[in-house]
This record gives sequence, structure tokens and C-alpha cells, in this order.
Amino acid sequence: MDSGCLSRQARDRFALERLRFENIAAARNIAAQMNVSAGDLYALGLIDEALRMLLTRRAAPAQFNRAASFLDGKLGAPRVRETQAAFVFAFPTAPIYRGEISPQEFLSREEWTEAQGMEQEEQPARLRGDARSLEEMLLVNLHNTNPAARPLVELFDDAPLDKTAYSKIIQNLDDYFRRISNNESSASGESLIDILRAPALASPHSLEGQLEFIIQKWGTVLGGEFVARLLRAIDFVREDTMRARGHSDFKPTAEVPGYAGYSEHERYSPDKEWMPRLVLIAKNAYVWLDQLSKKYQRDISHLDQVPDEELDILARRGFTGLWLIGLWERSHASQKIKQRMGQPDAVASAYSLKSYDIAGDLGGWGALENLRWRAWQRGIRLSADMVPNHMGIDSNWVIEHPDWFLSVDAPPYPSYSFHSENLSEDSRAGIFLEDHYYNHSDAAVVFRRVDYQTSDHKTTYIYHGNDGTSFPWNDTAQLNYLKAEVREAVIQTILHVARNFPIIRFDAAMTLAKKHIQRLWFPEPGAGGAIPSRAERGLTRSEFEAALPEEFWREVVDRVAAEVPDTLLLAEAFWLMEGYFVRTLGMHRVYNSAFMHMLRDEDNAKYRMAIKNTLEFDARILQRYVNFMNNPDEKTAVEQFGKADKYFGVCVLLATLPGLPMFGHGQIEGFHEKYGMEYRRAKWDETPDEGFVRYHEQIISPLLHRRRVFAGVDNFYLYDLFTPSGDVDENVFAYSNVTSGYEADERMGERGLIIYHNKFADTRGWIKTSAAYLEDGRLRKKTLADALDLPNGVNDYVTFRDYVTNLEYIRSCREVREQGLYVELGAYKCHAFLDWRFVEGREWREIYFALNGAGVTSLQEKLNEILKAREEAKTESAGVKTIKRKTKKTAAKKSAVKKESGEKPASKKKPVSGKPKNR
Repeated sequence: MDSGCLSRQARDRFALERLRFENIAAARNIAAQMNVSAGDLYALGLIDEALRMLLTRRAAPAQFNRAASFLDGKLGAPRVRETQAAFVFAFPTAPIYRGEISPQEFLSREEWTEAQGMEQEEQPARLRGDARSLEEMLLVNLHNTNPAARPLVELFDDAPLDKTAYSKIIQNLDDYFRRISNNESSASGESLIDILRAPALASPHSLEGQLEFIIQKWGTVLGGEFVARLLRAIDFVREDTMRARGHSDFKPTAEVPGYAGYSEHERYSPDKEWMPRLVLIAKNAYVWLDQLSKKYQRDISHLDQVPDEELDILARRGFTGLWLIGLWERSHASQKIKQRMGQPDAVASAYSLKSYDIAGDLGGWGALENLRWRAWQRGIRLSADMVPNHMGIDSNWVIEHPDWFLSVDAPPYPSYSFHSENLSEDSRAGIFLEDHYYNHSDAAVVFRRVDYQTSDHKTTYIYHGNDGTSFPWNDTAQLNYLKAEVREAVIQTILHVARNFPIIRFDAAMTLAKKHIQRLWFPEPGAGGAIPSRAERGLTRSEFEAALPEEFWREVVDRVAAEVPDTLLLAEAFWLMEGYFVRTLGMHRVYNSAFMHMLRDEDNAKYRMAIKNTLEFDARILQRYVNFMNNPDEKTAVEQFGKADKYFGVCVLLATLPGLPMFGHGQIEGFHEKYGMEYRRAKWDETPDEGFVRYHEQIISPLLHRRRVFAGVDNFYLYDLFTPSGDVDENVFAYSNVTSGYEADERMGERGLIIYHNKFADTRGWIKTSAAYLEDGRLRKKTLADALDLPNGVNDYVTFRDYVTNLEYIRSCREVREQGLYVELGAYKCHAFLDWRFVEGREWREIYFALNGAGVTSLQEKLNEILKAREEAKTESAGVKTIKRKTKKTAAKKSAVKKESGEKPASKKKPVSGKPKNR
């Protein structure tokens, strides 16, 4: 049906025939002239169509014929007819607009129509022109009174009708249909006009909300095909919202993983022997070399010039992996863009690549080989990035294989223009950035590629890389993963990287999970909106599955395992996909951003719950996490955690939780500057904080060297600390572990117990029983004594050393088994208990009572004191007997005898923190 809702002025200006649009591209052309959202314009057209369908199905033609007669009687036929004539002139149908019939002729004629009744049973009937004008008048009024449609009012402004009986007619139509509804005893109690107004009332300021209301309320009546169009309209509205929002600093949040209803199958990749002990440190290649040049007072610009002394330092500090960021040959266009945007010293982004060759200004492949050999002599493996989602906009692939990238033949938005400089240095093709990109006035999603090898200079518009969270990455080109040849080319590149680096970090790996490839680039109806202009190119689930039946990452993992098996694959993945990436897709390790975010923000209960949920589902996921206190996209560790007790407490957790500890560039030195991926050198003149470095080497490095104790999960247990009031203190992280895996047989004596209080407060309590964990299909718990395999004899004692305070302690095994371990912790205080040793005998019993829970620098020295005192006592008793007056000294000896006989002293035992214990 031709829409009469368009005003004459709108028809004159925009040459429109109807309010509805065949596609979003048509809506964009009009929206660009009106400076409004094309998504809203398209959405309102569908809302108009939905209301018309409801109107014709709810009200038969005879009803509107009777409504016209009712208005004639109520307001007078001449007044009604005059208003109707003014209306059809102001909002003409196509024949009236073209002058084929007059308004009066239209009002007097009759046409056949069909009522598809929801409640009415009347079938084909004649609808008079004056009655049809009332339908259109009602719809125009609905649009004008819809707050969400106000920006579009130019298309249907009813102001020209102000001096007519228009408003009276609408009011009386409302009365008429309400009376009919009452007379018919409608079950819903809604009149026709109530129904038509419902979407705007339900969501007055959002056309997206109105579309959702229509789907929920009347989707089954309107039909699946029409609902699919409504869902796609929602996508268009969301895309325009994303586009209008422009660039924003995306702040990722961490959520507690939940595994209820987790249906994905288990298919872990086995670790090689060295993988669980890996400790990784990141270095921005260019910045690091420049810093080394200053440190060693000589030019260090190539990888083979990295001093052996520096590699020795890394090894001494406990690092077994070196992640070099920015090794590959980078996009020249990216560097031009950075410099044009005000960074004259910038290199290209490390994630906008020209090719997977070691950059020439870093020394090329020969320099890498030299560094790799020298690092390996010290037990350090090298790691490199692989950026599978995209390439640089002037990369070899863009020049030689433009069909490998997502592209369109015309700009997706009418406002786009491409008159800026040619960024390509290759004569075969021109590369042009969208003009608005340079001032961030438009979230341009494509760039222009001109093929100079064709006679017509074929032009395509290639999408920038994008993860849907902020501005597109304007120096990159997005690969099309629906093409098998693209997937194979990327896999071959990954194998090439694996042959040169035993550790590969996959940048933005989550974007290439199937669900996100579709969500971002080929969205189902109603699931779009992440990347502007992609919803119109969306696919149904079945269409997408046919094009990409298998997960890309699963194929990568299997191919690498078969062809370069001694390679650790590490995925940068968020969006609650961590468990899926390691458990099902088979990645060896996956980012655990919750560690940084939750501990920084002291969301301690949430992070403990994250660990507990995983233990109850599959503890092996914990062993596959990459934990970090910062990464190249975040503020530095000292900016987030400071340099005091909180930093070192969290760093102890980093060094001792299962998984892979990853340290940032400058973290050990206490540097504050965050290095951009385009940095050639540091911008701040920082020198290492020697005290900070020394504390790292004293506290953290020894723990990193003991990763064999902490890396696995076979013997990992998390504990609650119960306060004297019986409550669990969620701010305390307490867990134990025992050497497992490859080294378990020869090192079963190695145990560790970590206790950290992540709060600016004091706390105290007992640690005794573990949180639940899944074993053989059942949830179980274990006591601390059993987890550490403590003996249970009356005279059995255990000694251990705190690697934070360097004090040694002794505890009764029986006491720990029956009561647990009592601790008192100040703000951000931490204990790292290792070197557990079982002892027995009268001497150790004496030490236990003598120390009363306190720690000492050396228990062996304390033992030597006792043995020496005992030897002196024997010597004295063997000498000449003398009669002595009873003194305080002899009374003290009697007290000691009482202790040996088993009497408990009156004083209270001190906790491991050295403070008095109140029970």
C-alpha cells in the first residue's frame, strides 16, 4: 500500500514515494540530507508498516466507514470533509501528488480492501476514500506524537493542519474506538488506538525499544519474515549509535566465570615438560634497545647487540621467556598516519604489519638468530606476536591479494570521502584513508584501495580491523575468514612464526572465535550493531555455519601440534571465553584479565569466587591462565598497584598462582610510563628504582625460581580464613600447592602455602579447610594438614620459612590438623611459606614451646642454643656438688622441667605474624 504519511514538503525535497525503505542504503541517502540517523529512519518506516498491518487486521474496512459516519454526525460533515481535503493535500498519495486525481475525487471514491482479522471476521469490503483518509490521519498523528520520532518530523509534520478540525477528529476517533472496545467487551481492554500507541508509550524515547516491543507483543502475528526485518532494523539503529559515539577509551571489565550449563567438549592440548614453568617478561623491542643503549653507553639498535649481561639479569630474576613486541616488518602507511597525527618520532604500530619478516632496522633474521641462541644458553625462550585478525593497510597481502579482505564496491556511507594523500609506496595500488579519520569526526570503517594495474583503476573499499569496542584500527585491513584460502594463508604464516619462536602470542584471538566472527562481521538479525554497516551484510546462523563449519583456532592448534609440536600457543582472549579457548579450542594458555582488574580494584570476593567456580568445574583451566599486573594495553603495574605492600602482595600471587606469570616492560624497574605500540623510544626519562628492583630480587625472584611448586593444579587448594566471629574474610587469599607433574617424583617434599590480605585493614583467623573442588565427578574438600600431608603424631612438628620476611617457624602437626593455622595480617601483608620439613624429638618440642609461635631467622641456631645449654647442664652436674640457695634461676629450671613433662605454659602462642593470639 502506498504510504500517505509523507508530507508534500517531504516529497518535494527528497523525491520520496513512501516512508518505508527497500534497504538501509536508501535510508542512508535520505538521512544524509536530513542529518539524522539512517537507522532511526529505517526503523520508523518499519514501525509504520507494522502499525498498518495491525490496523488492517484489528479494524475491518466497515469499521472505518462507520467511524467516518460517526465523525460526520459528531463534528458536521462539511467540517470533517474540509479537514480531510486539507489532509490529503498536505499528505498526498502518489496519484494526488502527481495531479492525477483531486483530493475531492479521492475522498469520494471507494476501493476494495481486505481485512485480515485478528478478531474481525469480515472479509473483502469497500473502503471509502474519506474513511481511508482517517486511517492515514491516525498514523500521521501517531508519528507526530511519538517522542522518539521527533528528529524525523520533517517527513510528516502535521503543523499545516493546526487550523483544521484535525485534533478534534483524532480525539473523537479515540472516543469512537474506545466505545467499540467497551461494547465488544474486549478481553484485553485495549481499543484500536491503544494498541497502535502502545509501542511509543512503552519506549517513548527509543525507536529501538519500540521495535523490540512490537516483536515481543505481536511477533507471532506479524510473521517470521517481517520479524527478521524488524530485528535487522534494530541492528541498523545500534550501528548508528556506535558510529555517532565515535572514539572512546574502551575500559574492559572482568566478570566472574560461570560454568552452569557449559556444553562445550573437553579437548586440552598437552603441555610439554617446560611449559608449566614458563615465566614471561614483555619488552617493547625498539624501546628496550634504546634503554639498553643508554644503560650501557653504546649503540644498541639490533637484536644481536643485546648484551649478555642483560640476558644474565633476566635469567637471574627467574624469567624463562622473553616476549619481544614489535619484531615484524611494519606498515609504512601506519608510520605516516602516526606522524601526520602529531607523533614525528613514531614508528608504525606493532600490530599493523607489512610482512612477517624481522624488521631490517632491528637487524633482520640474522640478528634474531644470534639473540635466540644466546638467550637459550641461559634457559630463556623467545616469544613473538602473531596478528591473525588483520594486516597493515599497505601490507603485501593488501597489494597482492585484495580479495582476501572484507570489502565493498561502494562507500557504506554517503558522507565518506577519500581525498587525502596516497599512503601506498607500491606503484601497483593506491591506499587512501577516509578524510574524516584524521580529525576523528567520523568512525570511518573502510579505506579506499585503487588498483593501478587495471585499465579502469578498479576501486574497492576495504574494512579496517575492528573488535567492536571502540574506533576501528585505522592502519589495518580486516581479513575475511569465510574464505578457505585466507584461513590457509594465515595458518601457513603461524607455522612460519612457530618455526622461529617456541612461544606465540596471538593478538586479539577472541575476535576469530566463530561466534565473534559472525557477531562482528556477519551478524544474525538482531545480533548486529558492533561494527557500523555490517548488519546489512549479515547472515543467518545456517548460512554462516555453511560458510565456516569449524573453529579456525582448533585447526590452528592441531596443525601446529602436528608440524611444529614444541610450540606454546598463547591467546589474548577476553569476553568470558578463557575457559573455551584452553579447554575446547586447545590453546596452551589464555589471558586472565580478571587477575589484574579484580585484585587492583579489590573485588576480592569476586576473584575468590572466580577461582572457586573454576575449581568446582575444571581446575585445569587455572593452570592455563596467563596472570599479569599490566599488559601493553593497560597502565603500568606501579600506576595500578603502587610500589608498596599491595604491589608486592599481588606480585607474590602472580608468582605463585597456577598458570603463567607475565611481567610487563619496566615492571621490575618500577617505571611509570606506558609505551605505545608506535614508540621508538621512551618519552619519559626514568631510571630504575634500585630499592624496588632489589626487593623484587629478594622476594619475587626466589619464588619465580620455585615455579615447579606452584604451576600445577593437581595439588592446588584454596582456603577460607574464618575470623573469630565465624565469618569468612573474603579479602584473604590463602592457598597451598605441592610439586606435581614432571618433577613430582623427585620433589614431592616441596610444598608451598601462600597467604595474602588484599585490603587496607587488619584481620585474623584460622585456615583449616579448603574450598570445594571437583574430583572423580564429585565435589570434595581437604584440610590444610592433609593437603600438606602432615603427620599426626603427638611429637610431630613441621618447620617452614616465610620467603617474604625470611623468618622460620615451627608448628605442631597435631595442632594444625585439629585447629588449623592461625594468622594475623595487617594491610596488604603477605606470607609465602616454603621449605617445609618434618621434625620430631625433645629438642624440637622445646623449640616449639620456647618460641611460642614466633618466627626466628634460623631454627637451626635455636636448636644449637638448646643443645649447647643441655651440654653445659651435663658438665655442671658432673662437677663438684655445691649447696646453693634457692634462687629465681632454679625456679626457672623447674618450670622448664614442667614443660618437658607436657604441661602447657600459661602464655599464649604467637601467630605467624608475630602478634599475640586471642582465641
